Amino acid sequence: MGATITVPERLADDVVIVRRDLHMHPELGFQEHRTAAIVAARLRHLGFEVFEGIGRTGVVGTMRGVRPGRTIMLRADMDALPIVEETAHDYRSQLDGVMHACGHDGHVAILLGAAALIADGREHLAGTVCLVFQPAEEGQGGARAMIADGLLERFGIERAYGLHLSSKYPSGVLGFRPGPMYASSDSIEIEVQGVGGHGSAPHDAIDPIYTAATFVTTLQQVVSRQIDPLEPAVVSIGAIHGGTIHNVIPRTCAMLGTVRTFSEPVRQSMSGRIERVLRACCEASGATYAYTYLDRYPVTANDAVQTAYAAQLAVATIGDERVVEATQLMGAEDFSFYAQRVPACFYTLGCQAGAGSAHPHHSSLFDIDERALPTGVAMMAALAFDAPANAP
Repeated sequence: MGATITVPERLADDVVIVRRDLHMHPELGFQEHRTAAIVAARLRHLGFEVFEGIGRTGVVGTMRGVRPGRTIMLRADMDALPIVEETAHDYRSQLDGVMHACGHDGHVAILLGAAALIADGREHLAGTVCLVFQPAEEGQGGARAMIADGLLERFGIERAYGLHLSSKYPSGVLGFRPGPMYASSDSIEIEVQGVGGHGSAPHDAIDPIYTAATFVTTLQQVVSRQIDPLEPAVVSIGAIHGGTIHNVIPRTCAMLGTVRTFSEPVRQSMSGRIERVLRACCEASGATYAYTYLDRYPVTANDAVQTAYAAQLAVATIGDERVVEATQLMGAEDFSFYAQRVPACFYTLGCQAGAGSAHPHHSSLFDIDERALPTGVAMMAALAFDAPANAP
């Protein structure tokens, strides 16, 4: 297990060039046309069989080995976020209001770098390696779209692996964790419906802003008083919109929120718990409501056997001093949809080396230490050469 993987300096430099180019030209979910075209062209040049338009803008590159083995997939997500970048780098986003603030530019560059190593060593491949470049991870479920387009059945995927850059870990450190690693992510959309009126005469109105404020405060008792303290859960209201001017009580007030859990039973209970609080607040003030609970991403749960295998492969590839147990995160990942269907391992790659690369994901100041990228290339290439023959 774990033949030595060397990332030549010229390839490491090219990975950085690709990452910076993608960073300067970010594209939102299901709009990754330029990125997908670059991916497809590079894969074809390397000798991969290329399939485009899977899950709308997704790209898959396959290479068959000379020996029998499993079919595995290695995944990179491609989309950016609707954020105005505030870094001062010369490779900062050239598209105002869109930014690679979660490292997906690095994910694509890493997997393309691994593709070059795979192509160079194709005579050592077993089975089939599928490189999956996925659209729309950021809330739109691009993984679900690719699966709906037949990704797993069409290519006969038997094992799935993916990585995520993380500013929480030192640069070049790989983190693995069996079982639940990223939380589920669901959304709530609420409109509180009252009776509008003059701000000087609240008794003549039913104030939806007051009702919404009561709900936001009371909502927190769902987690603090209804969920087992040993079961992590979060409910956050991220947006509230109501009213137009100082002295008018509006008719409606809208809210948007997110719900995160690590347990499927807890997840299934949250919609009813939240609506019960909302109903009570509205009944107390005389308001009514419209309530929508949107199931989005399930828990990203790693297969224990695959995670142990991948962690051992990482130790053989980069050394045990740079392989750690990852912590659970309340962030969510649509890699979870692959992990529901086939044995899978999703792992982290640290990219933090000081203040400049320590900003949290989705920050307008987010950036990575690019010296971490070759480690990602080496690990993805190691999985390509080893997993089809040796993964349990």
